[in-house]
Amino acid sequence: MNSENISDSQPKGIIIAIDGPAGAGKSTTAKIVAARLGYQYLDTGAMYRALTFYSLTNNIPASETEKLTQIASDMIIEFETTEELNKVYLNSQDITSEIRTPEVTRAVSEISAIKGVRRAMVAKQRKIGKAGSIVAEGRDTTTIVFPDAELKIYLDASVEQRAERRLLDMSKQGVNTTLKEQKDDLIRRDNFDSHREHSPLTKSPDAMIVDTTRLTIEEQVDEIISKVNSVIKK
Repeated sequence: MNSENISDSQPKGIIIAIDGPAGAGKSTTAKIVAARLGYQYLDTGAMYRALTFYSLTNNIPASETEKLTQIASDMIIEFETTEELNKVYLNSQDITSEIRTPEVTRAVSEISAIKGVRRAMVAKQRKIGKAGSIVAEGRDTTTIVFPDAELKIYLDASVEQRAERRLLDMSKQGVNTTLKEQKDDLIRRDNFDSHREHSPLTKSPDAMIVDTTRLTIEEQVDEIISKVNSVIKK
């Protein structure tokens, strides 16, 4: 990549929180930004997916909120991140591929809406963020998890563009789906995430909005790196 990287003299410790709806490019962009800055990447969504995978594997319905809350508190989730891949481990088991299946995608919104689950996950996320030098992305990182982050970004894109991206991702995974199915699923998830009782998806008033509809991943990364530089120089 030929974009401007952050200065080697930058002080460590800044928290970059990236929010936005599904398919806006949060995960890919955050991974690359973290790699370019030498920061840790925190995929909060993967944590909820890990719990969802566990619940589906062990036949624990979303209605068993207390049990899922306890599991969320006890489970050990670890990340191994490069610019190309974010490996996710649940209790030392590599579940990177398993948490991206259509079954997990369909069920994750309901699991992640459980108040106790969110409280347990946010506690884990804040613990990780205490060291600073982190790029965190999810659907409530700028409003709930890291409300005092030095830089808040809200990535957005049209639902049509997001559906096309999801269709491409699914195709790479060998999943047979259609553009309409992906668009319908995104609309459903947007509505659910925006209207859930606990930690709904909202735009933080002090977040910088980046519309990724017509941007490549490299352009998205460039824009965020530029904003990081602006914050550091203040």
